[in-house]
Amino acid sequence: MSAAGLAALKAEIVECFRCPRLVAWRELVARERVARFRDEPYWGRPVPGFGDPNARILIIGLAPAAHGGNRTGRVFTGDASGDFLWAALHAVGLADRPSSRRADDGLTLFDTRIAAAVRCAPPANKPTIDERDNCAPFLARELAALDRCRVVVALGHFGWDAALRAFASLGHPGPRPLPRFGHGADAAIGPWALIGSYHPSQQNTFTGRLTAPMLRDVLARAKVAAGGD
Repeated sequence: MSAAGLAALKAEIVECFRCPRLVAWRELVARERVARFRDEPYWGRPVPGFGDPNARILIIGLAPAAHGGNRTGRVFTGDASGDFLWAALHAVGLADRPSSRRADDGLTLFDTRIAAAVRCAPPANKPTIDERDNCAPFLARELAALDRCRVVVALGHFGWDAALRAFASLGHPGPRPLPRFGHGADAAIGPWALIGSYHPSQQNTFTGRLTAPMLRDVLARAKVAAGGD
């Protein structure tokens, strides 16, 4: 699909009101804000995918952060998880800078696109099963639109499960039993290589469960698998 096709998908995503609980939460957060961002405008809507429309690598996260993507309007932008991810992407040559705090800062991804399994910030960062399923078609359509994509990096178990569901909906259900998530786990399903990484949440990065070298190693593997140098 062309960049225009992805733009049309983005327009549909940002106008979604399918999940009443998520709509109420994202709008409440945008109205009440937190003290450190009280003078900033909030996006307060579903957050679309971001990156290269010709990407060979798709990174899948869980959902926008309440005061990150839900505030800035761009996935993994304006929060600590994003800071950790952008630095790793830059280190392996997949981003043009090591940090990004605003959606209008000109950040460029190379051969890479990033999307969330659930497009709205959920309360306690925990979507319900119905909310997960309501959002799943967006991810499948985004993956299908990226006709050069050959590698999917799943951030966390939720991202891994979302990737497997997207593959199945596109006619590639994978083996049984399904491949299990783990940091560095990999599987070949249909035309895609799936690689797992712990999510760069503060819970993981502050405790050392996920370190910068660990994330860089996964992203470097993805780059090689996609045909990069």
